[in-house]
Amino acid sequence: MASESPPVTHHRPQTRCSAPSPHLRALSGIQPTAGSFHLGNYLGAVRQYVALQDTHDAFYMVVDLHAITVPQDPAELRANTRLAAAQLLAAGLDPRRCTLFIQSHVPEHAQLAWVMNCITGFGEASRMTQFKDKSAKQGADRATVGLFTYPILQVADILLYQADAVPVGEDQRQHVELTRDLAERFNARFGPTFTVPAPYIVKEVAKIYDLQDPAIKMSKSASTPKGLVNLLDEPKTTAKKIKSAVTDTGTEIRFDTEAKPGVSNLLTIYSTLTDTSVAELEEKYAGKGYGALKTDLADVMVDFVTPFRTRTQEYLDDPETLDSILAEGAEKARAVAAETLAQAYDRVGFLPAKH
Repeated sequence: MASESPPVTHHRPQTRCSAPSPHLRALSGIQPTAGSFHLGNYLGAVRQYVALQDTHDAFYMVVDLHAITVPQDPAELRANTRLAAAQLLAAGLDPRRCTLFIQSHVPEHAQLAWVMNCITGFGEASRMTQFKDKSAKQGADRATVGLFTYPILQVADILLYQADAVPVGEDQRQHVELTRDLAERFNARFGPTFTVPAPYIVKEVAKIYDLQDPAIKMSKSASTPKGLVNLLDEPKTTAKKIKSAVTDTGTEIRFDTEAKPGVSNLLTIYSTLTDTSVAELEEKYAGKGYGALKTDLADVMVDFVTPFRTRTQEYLDDPETLDSILAEGAEKARAVAAETLAQAYDRVGFLPAKH
């Protein structure tokens, strides 16, 4: 992990809930608003979460506080929050190797966010490109103050856990830079308190594109139903989408994002799911048509989504176990977050409550 400047070092809180870890700490979150995970966000983010469990002291959360920056149906939000947690576990997050929790179960997030709001300039908050994009889609009159300030809540999310690394996509780099700026500002004003984190952007992460329009990234908001692979779809539906994917002129199977974006997208998916190099796949399908590639990839996808769907449903069918995992995760998270918040409150000058 490369950092632009040396992070502030801190003693890691050691509690009865969290064993000391020799690893740097990583934190990331995922929205509970999408229902099923899709192939793009699994390969682009969740797969990295699983790997980081072995190299970092990893904290992962379902960010339901962030979700309400846009209108939500309460029942759907609750169901999607549980569904997101179940899918993270099905994807390979292990509560023995990471801390998994629901953001709203740890009230310190909202408490620290207020402190960070009060040291953030209106101008720097206004420059967040994600807010500009989202408010443009909604219309300025419908954009909420919460949508405007959610990057500052994200700052609090990160700083509460003294995270060294923040696994994010390139589009979130600006928010990590804001986190660094505010951590340094707080430390300079009130004394060393927060670790200054670095973005953890894995350069070789696969970018997955819409199966029907390989010019756009696969996403819930931009993709057509036929172009989006939802991991909880029926396996036969997934296979049909792969077999119906747009390909390119000619018949040669080679990786060329300019001349053959459709085939290149399929090769990327195949390569990433099977840990096979693109060069090996090009050699394997030399002289074969697109149909052979699609048929084999459809089988690979079915082999992947079938156990994923089964594991997800097992967690949903056993709410007691799921709730227990999330409760334990929240307890571990609060043990760390409460210590950080208490230190920040003391540095700011808040009068401590007497119990």
